[in-house]
Amino acid sequence: MFFLTQLLQKIVKESIQTNNLEMFLNLPSKEGLSVDSEISILYRLETEKVPEVLQTLGPNYKSIISSVFRSASADVCSQFFAKDMHSGKRADIEEAIRLKMASNLIEKGIVIEAVLMKSIQLPRGLSSSIEQKLQAEQDAMRMVFVLDQAKLEAERKIIESTGERDAQKILSEGLTDEIIKIRSIEAFMKLSNSNNSKVIITDGKAPFLIGTNKE
Repeated sequence: MFFLTQLLQKIVKESIQTNNLEMFLNLPSKEGLSVDSEISILYRLETEKVPEVLQTLGPNYKSIISSVFRSASADVCSQFFAKDMHSGKRADIEEAIRLKMASNLIEKGIVIEAVLMKSIQLPRGLSSSIEQKLQAEQDAMRMVFVLDQAKLEAERKIIESTGERDAQKILSEGLTDEIIKIRSIEAFMKLSNSNNSKVIITDGKAPFLIGTNKE
């Protein structure tokens, strides 16, 4: 969509869609380092204020957006360490810059929709130290996982061993001579009801099955 307005007897065509302004600059950090960054500024002009923008700022209003960004980014980034721009705090930095820019440009008819730090190039020494720290954290997490797995396996074996020991204890304590005799008699009574021939001998105390023949 385009907005047409008359300015100084000329027809000027200006977009009111979201536009992307890309910049490459050095961002200052809290510890005084310089961080190279590629920035995308997403902005648009308020439809009803397009004539005002062109009259007050002129057709080269993008330079105003760039100047406001440089000031806002310097103020915001100087409150963060260089490593923060390469971590989860990047989104907080982007939003803080956007809000600071918006407070200066909204009254002029320019809406800042987003500030995106597309790429961050940390100083070489700092980048190496961050990578080493991340690698150490990953190694520590991996070791914790291995130890947790070993602990779980040890606990499983203890539970399994305890269960087997308890089962043997129950069997040894529960299977008295009298219970064994009763269970033997019950078993042979069931066998006696089958159609197969069988030979059973006994010593007068408990029967013993010594063979079966299927008819």
